[in-house]
Amino acid sequence: MASRILLIEDDKRLAEMVQSYLGEAGFRTTIAATGGGGIALHGRETFDALILDLMLPDMDGLDVCRTIRERSPTPILMLTARGDAMDRVVGLELGADDYLPKPFEPRELLARLKAILRRAANDKPSDILRFGRLEIDLGARKVLLAGEERALTSHQFALLAALAQHAGRVLSRDAIMDLLKNERLEAFDRSIDVHISRIRAAIEDDPKKPQRVITVRGAGYVFAKAQN
Repeated sequence: MASRILLIEDDKRLAEMVQSYLGEAGFRTTIAATGGGGIALHGRETFDALILDLMLPDMDGLDVCRTIRERSPTPILMLTARGDAMDRVVGLELGADDYLPKPFEPRELLARLKAILRRAANDKPSDILRFGRLEIDLGARKVLLAGEERALTSHQFALLAALAQHAGRVLSRDAIMDLLKNERLEAFDRSIDVHISRIRAAIEDDPKKPQRVITVRGAGYVFAKAQN
């Protein structure tokens, strides 16, 4: 399947040239002419990478970079006509993966785009988390204990996955709610305790003496890294 690219560029002629060139190379490119439009598109659709011009009519490209990076790890290639190297440094510090000064050769743009896509593919975490006899399949949204599937609701799976992806770290209820902000959990802390109790009933050998999802009194919960 062709990689999907979001190009945020207000220069219509340049944007259409890049779209055509990338299309010939097998990419599907969607154009947004403003920063706000690009952020909105990125929020609605899934893209494999983003090409971002720093000089946009409605907002600074650095702010677009910051906003998108706060929400997603989508690789970002910055385009800049500015001569100030500090803009490039700030952009990279904000989470951009690479930059390309204008004017540029289309072949170099393609090469840099392919490079950040390769790095993203190599850095992509496994869809399956394993902790001893416990296996959490993020892609299939399934949980297996000693090879036997354990039933969890969508909310419970999302909560367990969030804890497991931060194994070894104590997470407060506020931190958990922040990790689950896209889930329709009840908007009060005690609901997490109820979900935790049901998760333990599904995955713990003895739910009354949990060894996987552990309560840290006064602090929150921690998912144990070392399990049997």
